[in-house]
Amino acid sequence: MPAHAVLGAQWGDEGKGKVVDFLSGHADVVARFSGGNNAGHTVMNEQGKFALHLIPSGIFWPQTVSVIGNGAVVDPDTLLREVTDLERRGVELKGRLLISERAHIIMPYHIMLDRLQESAKGSRAIGTTGRGIGPAYSDKASRSGLRAADLLDLRALKPRLKVILEHNNTIITRVYGGEPLSLDEVYSKCVTWANRLAPFFGRVERLIHERLAKGQVVLLEGAQGALLDLDHGTYPFVTSSNPTIGGACVGLGIHPKQITGVIGVFKAYCTRVGSGPFPTELKNEVGERIRHLAQEFGATTGRPRRVGWFDAVAARYSTQVNGYTSVVLTRLDVLDGFHPIKICTAYELDGERVTDLPGGTAEFERCRPVYEEHPGWDKPTASVTNHKDLPEGARSYVERLQELIGAPIDIISTGPKRHETITVRPVI
Repeated sequence: MPAHAVLGAQWGDEGKGKVVDFLSGHADVVARFSGGNNAGHTVMNEQGKFALHLIPSGIFWPQTVSVIGNGAVVDPDTLLREVTDLERRGVELKGRLLISERAHIIMPYHIMLDRLQESAKGSRAIGTTGRGIGPAYSDKASRSGLRAADLLDLRALKPRLKVILEHNNTIITRVYGGEPLSLDEVYSKCVTWANRLAPFFGRVERLIHERLAKGQVVLLEGAQGALLDLDHGTYPFVTSSNPTIGGACVGLGIHPKQITGVIGVFKAYCTRVGSGPFPTELKNEVGERIRHLAQEFGATTGRPRRVGWFDAVAARYSTQVNGYTSVVLTRLDVLDGFHPIKICTAYELDGERVTDLPGGTAEFERCRPVYEEHPGWDKPTASVTNHKDLPEGARSYVERLQELIGAPIDIISTGPKRHETITVRPVI
Protein backbone atom coordinates (compact mmCIF):
# COMPACT_ATOMS: atom_id res chain seq x y z
CA MET A 1 0.00 0.00 0.00
CA PRO A 2 2.27 2.77 -1.30
CA ALA A 3 1.44 5.97 0.57
CA HIS A 4 4.34 8.41 0.93
CA ALA A 5 4.18 11.49 3.15
CA VAL A 6 6.03 14.73 2.34
CA LEU A 7 6.45 16.78 5.51
CA GLY A 8 7.95 20.13 6.33
CA ALA A 9 10.76 19.29 8.73
CA GLN A 10 11.51 22.75 10.17
CA TRP A 11 9.29 25.82 10.74
CA GLY A 12 7.58 25.61 7.35
CA ASP A 13 8.48 27.31 4.06
CA GLU A 14 11.01 24.58 3.24
CA GLY A 15 10.02 24.37 -0.43
CA LYS A 16 7.45 21.57 -0.18
CA GLY A 17 5.49 22.95 -3.13
CA LYS A 18 8.35 22.30 -5.56
CA VAL A 19 9.08 18.92 -3.94
CA VAL A 20 5.47 17.71 -4.11
CA ASP A 21 5.15 18.94 -7.70
CA PHE A 22 8.37 17.08 -8.61
CA LEU A 23 7.32 13.82 -6.91
CA SER A 24 3.73 13.98 -8.18
CA GLY A 25 4.93 12.82 -11.57
CA HIS A 26 5.05 9.35 -9.97
CA ALA A 27 1.76 9.66 -8.04
CA ASP A 28 -1.88 8.82 -8.72
CA VAL A 29 -3.36 10.78 -5.79
CA VAL A 30 -1.97 13.82 -3.96
CA ALA A 31 -3.69 14.45 -0.63
CA ARG A 32 -3.49 17.49 1.66
CA PHE A 33 -4.19 16.49 5.28
CA SER A 34 -3.85 19.54 7.57
CA GLY A 35 -3.88 23.30 7.88
CA GLY A 36 -5.70 25.85 5.78
CA ASN A 37 -4.91 28.80 3.58
CA ASN A 38 -2.32 29.94 6.13
CA ALA A 39 0.03 27.72 4.10
CA GLY A 40 1.52 28.77 0.79
CA HIS A 41 3.15 26.44 -1.72
CA THR A 42 4.93 28.02 -4.69
CA VAL A 43 5.23 25.90 -7.83
CA MET A 44 7.13 26.74 -11.02
CA ASN A 45 6.67 24.50 -14.05
CA GLU A 46 6.10 24.63 -17.79
CA GLN A 47 2.70 26.25 -17.22
CA GLY A 48 4.13 29.15 -15.23
CA LYS A 49 4.48 30.20 -11.59
CA PHE A 50 1.67 29.38 -9.17
CA ALA A 51 1.07 30.21 -5.50
CA LEU A 52 -1.28 27.64 -3.99
CA HIS A 53 -2.83 27.87 -0.53
CA LEU A 54 -5.33 25.01 -0.41
CA ILE A 55 -5.23 22.93 -3.59
CA PRO A 56 -2.43 20.32 -3.49
CA SER A 57 0.67 20.95 -5.58
CA GLY A 58 0.09 17.73 -7.54
CA ILE A 59 -2.77 19.32 -9.46
CA PHE A 60 -0.45 20.13 -12.40
CA TRP A 61 0.11 16.48 -13.36
CA PRO A 62 -2.83 15.29 -15.51
CA GLN A 63 -2.82 11.71 -14.16
CA THR A 64 -3.30 12.78 -10.53
CA VAL A 65 -6.39 13.33 -8.42
CA SER A 66 -5.88 16.06 -5.80
CA VAL A 67 -7.78 15.80 -2.54
CA ILE A 68 -8.20 17.92 0.58
CA GLY A 69 -8.75 15.78 3.65
CA ASN A 70 -10.89 16.09 6.74
CA GLY A 71 -7.92 17.36 8.76
CA ALA A 72 -7.75 20.59 6.75
CA VAL A 73 -9.92 23.67 7.22
CA VAL A 74 -11.25 25.29 4.05
CA ASP A 75 -11.86 28.95 3.32
CA PRO A 76 -14.39 28.70 0.46
CA ASP A 77 -13.58 32.18 -0.90
CA THR A 78 -9.88 31.33 -1.15
CA LEU A 79 -10.69 27.96 -2.69
CA LEU A 80 -12.93 29.53 -5.31
CA ARG A 81 -10.22 32.03 -6.24
CA GLU A 82 -7.72 29.21 -6.68
CA VAL A 83 -10.16 27.14 -8.74
CA THR A 84 -10.96 30.13 -10.97
CA ASP A 85 -7.28 31.01 -11.46
CA LEU A 86 -6.22 27.46 -12.28
CA GLU A 87 -9.06 26.94 -14.75
CA ARG A 88 -8.32 30.31 -16.37
CA ARG A 89 -4.73 29.20 -16.86
CA GLY A 90 -5.70 25.93 -18.47
CA VAL A 91 -5.48 23.48 -15.54
CA GLU A 92 -8.31 20.95 -15.78
CA LEU A 93 -10.05 20.38 -12.41
CA LYS A 94 -13.21 18.50 -13.36
CA GLY A 95 -12.99 15.02 -11.86
CA ARG A 96 -9.51 15.81 -10.47
CA LEU A 97 -10.27 17.73 -7.27
CA LEU A 98 -12.10 16.26 -4.29
CA ILE A 99 -12.68 17.91 -0.89
CA SER A 100 -13.67 15.84 2.12
CA GLU A 101 -17.23 16.41 3.21
CA ARG A 102 -15.83 16.19 6.76
CA ALA A 103 -13.44 19.15 6.29
CA HIS A 104 -14.38 22.14 8.44
CA ILE A 105 -15.29 25.46 6.88
CA ILE A 106 -13.62 28.77 7.80
CA MET A 107 -16.48 31.19 8.34
CA PRO A 108 -16.39 35.02 8.20
CA TYR A 109 -16.61 35.23 12.01
CA HIS A 110 -13.50 33.03 12.30
CA ILE A 111 -11.48 35.53 10.28
CA MET A 112 -12.82 38.47 12.28
CA LEU A 113 -12.11 36.76 15.60
CA ASP A 114 -8.59 35.79 14.54
CA ARG A 115 -7.68 39.40 13.77
CA LEU A 116 -9.39 40.82 16.85
CA GLN A 117 -7.68 38.31 19.13
CA GLU A 118 -4.23 38.97 17.66
CA SER A 119 -4.72 42.72 17.93
CA ALA A 120 -5.80 42.43 21.57
CA LYS A 121 -2.60 40.53 22.46
CA GLY A 122 -0.42 43.45 21.42
CA SER A 123 3.26 42.62 21.94
CA ARG A 124 2.30 39.07 22.98
CA ALA A 125 0.77 38.30 19.57
CA ILE A 126 1.68 34.90 18.14
CA GLY A 127 1.97 36.19 14.57
CA THR A 128 -0.90 34.34 12.93
CA THR A 129 -1.79 35.01 9.31
CA GLY A 130 -5.21 36.37 10.35
CA ARG A 131 -6.94 33.86 8.06
CA GLY A 132 -9.28 32.42 10.71
CA ILE A 133 -7.43 29.11 11.02
CA GLY A 134 -7.12 29.02 14.82
CA PRO A 135 -10.76 29.95 15.55
CA ALA A 136 -11.96 27.38 12.98
CA TYR A 137 -9.99 24.61 14.70
CA SER A 138 -11.21 25.90 18.09
CA ASP A 139 -14.81 25.52 16.93
CA LYS A 140 -13.99 22.06 15.63
CA ALA A 141 -12.65 21.03 19.04
CA SER A 142 -15.60 22.58 20.86
CA ARG A 143 -18.02 20.77 18.51
CA SER A 144 -19.54 23.98 17.20
CA GLY A 145 -17.95 23.99 13.76
CA LEU A 146 -19.51 23.63 10.33
CA ARG A 147 -18.27 21.06 7.83
CA ALA A 148 -18.43 20.90 4.04
CA ALA A 149 -21.30 18.42 4.31
CA ASP A 150 -23.35 21.06 6.13
CA LEU A 151 -23.29 23.27 3.04
CA LEU A 152 -25.07 20.49 1.15
CA ASP A 153 -28.14 20.75 3.39
CA LEU A 154 -28.94 24.46 3.50
CA ARG A 155 -32.36 23.99 5.11
CA ALA A 156 -30.78 22.32 8.14
CA LEU A 157 -27.85 24.73 8.13
CA LYS A 158 -29.68 28.01 8.75
CA PRO A 159 -31.04 27.32 12.27
CA ARG A 160 -27.64 25.93 13.33
CA LEU A 161 -25.88 28.94 11.86
CA LYS A 162 -28.24 31.28 13.74
CA VAL A 163 -27.24 29.80 17.12
CA ILE A 164 -23.53 29.69 16.29
CA LEU A 165 -23.51 33.26 14.96
CA GLU A 166 -25.34 34.63 18.01
CA HIS A 167 -22.62 33.13 20.23
CA ASN A 168 -19.76 34.48 18.11
CA ASN A 169 -21.35 37.92 17.73
CA THR A 170 -21.53 38.15 21.51
CA ILE A 171 -17.78 37.58 21.73
CA ILE A 172 -17.04 39.93 18.84
CA THR A 173 -19.07 42.80 20.28
CA ARG A 174 -18.78 42.42 24.08
CA VAL A 175 -15.21 41.15 24.41
CA TYR A 176 -13.49 42.91 21.50
CA GLY A 177 -15.83 45.80 20.69
CA GLY A 178 -16.23 44.73 17.07
CA GLU A 179 -19.23 44.97 14.75
CA PRO A 180 -21.66 42.01 14.66
CA LEU A 181 -22.10 39.97 11.50
CA SER A 182 -25.46 39.67 9.78
CA LEU A 183 -27.08 36.23 9.71
CA ASP A 184 -28.61 36.89 6.28
CA GLU A 185 -25.27 37.97 4.81
CA VAL A 186 -23.35 35.00 6.21
CA TYR A 187 -26.08 32.57 5.14
CA SER A 188 -26.09 34.12 1.65
CA LYS A 189 -22.36 33.39 1.39
CA CYS A 190 -23.05 29.78 2.38
CA VAL A 191 -25.60 29.48 -0.42
CA THR A 192 -23.08 30.84 -2.95
CA TRP A 193 -20.40 28.44 -1.69
CA ALA A 194 -22.77 25.49 -1.86
CA ASN A 195 -23.83 26.27 -5.42
CA ARG A 196 -20.27 26.56 -6.70
CA LEU A 197 -18.39 24.02 -4.61
CA ALA A 198 -20.86 21.14 -4.20
CA PRO A 199 -19.37 19.23 -7.19
CA PHE A 200 -16.01 19.11 -5.42
CA PHE A 201 -17.29 17.72 -2.08
CA GLY A 202 -17.17 13.97 -1.51
CA ARG A 203 -15.84 11.00 0.44
CA VAL A 204 -12.10 11.40 0.36
CA GLU A 205 -11.45 8.47 2.70
CA ARG A 206 -13.19 6.03 0.38
CA LEU A 207 -11.27 7.27 -2.66
CA ILE A 208 -7.89 6.98 -0.94
CA HIS A 209 -8.58 3.49 0.41
CA GLU A 210 -9.79 2.31 -2.99
CA ARG A 211 -6.68 3.66 -4.70
CA LEU A 212 -4.34 2.17 -2.11
CA ALA A 213 -6.08 -1.20 -2.44
CA LYS A 214 -5.29 -1.10 -6.17
CA GLY A 215 -1.62 -0.46 -5.41
CA GLN A 216 -1.68 3.12 -6.67
CA VAL A 217 0.75 5.70 -5.29
CA VAL A 218 -0.74 8.23 -2.89
CA LEU A 219 1.37 11.25 -1.96
CA LEU A 220 0.44 12.87 1.36
CA GLU A 221 1.14 16.61 1.19
CA GLY A 222 2.04 18.31 4.46
CA ALA A 223 1.56 22.00 5.20
CA GLN A 224 3.60 24.17 7.59
CA GLY A 225 6.40 22.32 9.41
CA ALA A 226 7.04 19.87 12.23
CA LEU A 227 8.26 22.57 14.61
CA LEU A 228 4.91 24.35 14.22
CA ASP A 229 2.94 21.24 15.26
CA LEU A 230 0.26 21.98 17.87
CA ASP A 231 1.60 19.25 20.18
CA HIS A 232 5.25 18.84 19.21
CA GLY A 233 6.18 22.33 18.08
CA THR A 234 7.41 25.45 19.90
CA TYR A 235 4.09 26.01 21.69
CA PRO A 236 2.32 28.47 21.84
CA PHE A 237 4.04 29.82 18.71
CA VAL A 238 2.61 27.03 16.57
CA THR A 239 -0.13 26.36 14.06
CA SER A 240 -3.52 24.95 15.05
CA SER A 241 -3.18 21.47 13.54
CA ASN A 242 -0.73 18.56 13.35
CA PRO A 243 1.63 18.79 10.34
CA THR A 244 3.63 15.84 11.72
CA ILE A 245 3.17 12.27 10.49
CA GLY A 246 0.39 11.47 12.97
CA GLY A 247 -1.68 14.24 11.41
CA ALA A 248 -1.53 12.46 8.06
CA CYS A 249 -3.39 9.46 9.49
CA VAL A 250 -5.98 11.51 11.38
CA GLY A 251 -6.39 14.08 8.60
CA LEU A 252 -7.11 11.55 5.84
CA GLY A 253 -8.59 8.54 7.63
CA ILE A 254 -5.74 6.16 6.81
CA HIS A 255 -3.76 3.95 9.19
CA PRO A 256 0.00 3.87 9.86
CA LYS A 257 0.57 0.56 8.07
CA GLN A 258 -0.50 2.20 4.82
CA ILE A 259 2.39 4.69 4.94
CA THR A 260 5.56 3.20 3.48
CA GLY A 261 7.72 6.32 3.31
CA VAL A 262 8.09 9.57 5.27
CA ILE A 263 10.00 12.26 3.37
CA GLY A 264 11.25 15.21 5.40
CA VAL A 265 11.93 18.47 3.57
CA PHE A 266 14.73 20.59 5.06
CA LYS A 267 16.21 23.85 3.87
CA ALA A 268 20.01 24.06 3.82
CA TYR A 269 19.50 26.82 6.41
CA CYS A 270 16.50 27.75 8.60
CA THR A 271 13.68 30.26 8.34
CA ARG A 272 10.73 31.13 10.50
CA VAL A 273 7.71 33.43 10.09
CA GLY A 274 6.07 35.11 13.06
CA SER A 275 7.02 35.09 16.71
CA GLY A 276 8.65 32.36 18.77
CA PRO A 277 12.10 31.08 19.74
CA PHE A 278 14.67 30.78 16.94
CA PRO A 279 18.16 30.15 18.38
CA THR A 280 20.13 30.42 15.12
CA GLU A 281 18.45 33.60 13.86
CA LEU A 282 20.83 35.92 12.01
CA LYS A 283 20.03 39.55 12.80
CA ASN A 284 22.90 40.87 10.70
CA GLU A 285 24.04 41.42 7.13
CA VAL A 286 24.46 37.66 6.57
CA GLY A 287 20.80 37.08 7.38
CA GLU A 288 19.78 40.00 5.15
CA ARG A 289 21.91 38.64 2.31
CA ILE A 290 20.33 35.18 2.54
CA ARG A 291 16.83 36.68 2.78
CA HIS A 292 17.22 38.74 -0.37
CA LEU A 293 19.11 36.11 -2.37
CA ALA A 294 16.42 33.53 -1.60
CA GLN A 295 13.51 35.99 -1.63
CA GLU A 296 12.46 34.79 1.78
CA PHE A 297 9.07 36.43 1.96
CA GLY A 298 5.89 34.52 2.82
CA ALA A 299 3.86 33.16 -0.11
CA THR A 300 0.68 33.74 1.90
CA THR A 301 1.39 36.98 3.77
CA GLY A 302 4.38 38.53 2.01
CA ARG A 303 6.02 39.00 5.41
CA PRO A 304 9.83 38.80 5.52
CA ARG A 305 10.95 35.48 6.99
CA ARG A 306 13.43 35.34 9.83
CA VAL A 307 16.63 33.64 8.65
CA GLY A 308 19.22 31.55 10.51
CA TRP A 309 21.86 28.86 10.14
CA PHE A 310 20.86 25.18 10.04
CA ASP A 311 19.72 23.94 13.46
CA ALA A 312 20.71 20.29 13.87
CA VAL A 313 19.22 20.07 17.39
CA ALA A 314 15.79 20.89 15.97
CA ALA A 315 16.45 18.61 12.97
CA ARG A 316 17.18 15.59 15.17
CA TYR A 317 14.00 16.23 17.15
CA SER A 318 12.00 16.52 13.92
CA THR A 319 13.40 13.17 12.76
CA GLN A 320 12.61 11.58 16.12
CA VAL A 321 8.96 12.67 15.95
CA ASN A 322 8.39 11.77 12.28
CA GLY A 323 10.75 8.87 11.51
CA TYR A 324 11.97 10.16 8.15
CA THR A 325 12.92 7.44 5.72
CA SER A 326 14.27 10.02 3.24
CA VAL A 327 15.24 13.68 3.26
CA VAL A 328 14.94 16.33 0.56
CA LEU A 329 17.38 19.21 0.98
CA THR A 330 16.29 22.47 -0.65
CA ARG A 331 17.88 25.86 -1.30
CA LEU A 332 21.44 24.55 -1.29
CA ASP A 333 22.23 26.99 -4.09
CA VAL A 334 21.41 29.96 -1.83
CA LEU A 335 24.58 29.24 0.17
CA ASP A 336 26.86 29.50 -2.88
CA GLY A 337 29.68 31.91 -2.04
CA PHE A 338 29.21 32.01 1.74
CA HIS A 339 32.36 31.58 3.88
CA PRO A 340 32.17 30.03 6.42
CA ILE A 341 28.86 28.20 6.77
CA LYS A 342 27.73 27.36 10.29
CA ILE A 343 25.69 24.49 11.73
CA CYS A 344 24.18 24.58 15.21
CA THR A 345 24.99 21.19 16.82
CA ALA A 346 23.96 21.97 20.42
CA TYR A 347 22.56 24.71 22.64
CA GLU A 348 23.98 26.44 25.66
CA LEU A 349 21.22 26.76 28.27
CA ASP A 350 21.97 28.52 31.56
CA GLY A 351 25.65 27.61 31.28
CA GLU A 352 25.09 23.97 30.31
CA ARG A 353 25.42 22.28 26.93
CA VAL A 354 22.17 20.60 25.81
CA THR A 355 21.36 18.57 22.72
CA ASP A 356 17.59 18.18 23.20
CA LEU A 357 14.86 20.61 22.22
CA PRO A 358 13.40 22.22 25.39
CA GLY A 359 9.67 21.71 25.93
CA GLY A 360 9.06 25.12 27.46
CA THR A 361 9.15 28.40 25.57
CA ALA A 362 10.93 30.30 28.35
CA GLU A 363 13.75 27.74 28.36
CA PHE A 364 13.95 27.70 24.58
CA GLU A 365 14.21 31.50 24.44
CA ARG A 366 17.31 31.30 26.67
CA CYS A 367 19.09 28.80 24.41
CA ARG A 368 22.18 30.01 22.58
CA PRO A 369 23.54 28.12 19.57
CA VAL A 370 26.77 26.15 19.70
CA TYR A 371 28.20 26.18 16.19
CA GLU A 372 30.61 24.17 14.12
CA GLU A 373 32.00 25.88 11.04
CA HIS A 374 32.31 24.47 7.52
CA PRO A 375 34.20 25.93 4.60
CA GLY A 376 31.93 27.22 1.90
CA TRP A 377 32.27 26.85 -1.86
CA ASP A 378 32.59 29.27 -4.75
CA LYS A 379 31.60 27.08 -7.68
CA PRO A 380 27.82 27.52 -8.21
CA THR A 381 25.41 24.72 -7.34
CA ALA A 382 22.42 26.47 -8.91
CA SER A 383 20.68 24.27 -11.51
CA VAL A 384 23.09 21.34 -10.99
CA THR A 385 21.30 18.03 -11.71
CA ASN A 386 24.08 15.50 -11.03
CA HIS A 387 25.48 14.84 -7.57
CA LYS A 388 29.04 14.43 -8.86
CA ASP A 389 28.93 17.97 -10.27
CA LEU A 390 28.53 19.54 -6.83
CA PRO A 391 31.65 21.29 -5.54
CA GLU A 392 33.56 19.48 -2.82
CA GLY A 393 32.50 21.95 -0.12
CA ALA A 394 28.83 21.48 -0.96
CA ARG A 395 29.12 17.67 -0.94
CA SER A 396 30.88 17.80 2.41
CA TYR A 397 28.17 20.07 3.83
CA VAL A 398 25.38 17.78 2.60
CA GLU A 399 27.12 14.73 4.08
CA ARG A 400 27.45 16.44 7.46
CA LEU A 401 23.77 17.47 7.45
CA GLN A 402 22.79 13.90 6.58
CA GLU A 403 24.79 12.62 9.54
CA LEU A 404 23.24 15.14 11.92
CA ILE A 405 19.65 14.70 10.68
CA GLY A 406 19.87 10.92 10.98
CA ALA A 407 18.24 10.09 7.64
CA PRO A 408 19.56 9.83 4.06
CA ILE A 409 19.46 12.93 1.87
CA ASP A 410 18.08 11.37 -1.30
CA ILE A 411 17.07 14.50 -3.23
CA ILE A 412 18.72 17.92 -3.43
CA SER A 413 16.92 20.90 -4.90
CA THR A 414 19.21 23.38 -6.66
CA GLY A 415 16.58 25.81 -7.92
CA PRO A 416 12.83 26.48 -8.01
CA LYS A 417 12.07 24.65 -11.28
CA ARG A 418 11.26 20.94 -11.61
CA HIS A 419 14.40 20.01 -13.49
CA GLU A 420 16.70 21.82 -11.05
CA THR A 421 16.91 18.71 -8.91
CA ILE A 422 19.50 16.08 -8.01
CA THR A 423 18.08 12.61 -7.37
CA VAL A 424 20.62 10.62 -5.40
CA ARG A 425 18.15 7.77 -4.84
CA PRO A 426 14.47 7.53 -5.87
CA VAL A 427 12.12 8.01 -2.90
CA ILE A 428 8.95 6.73 -4.62
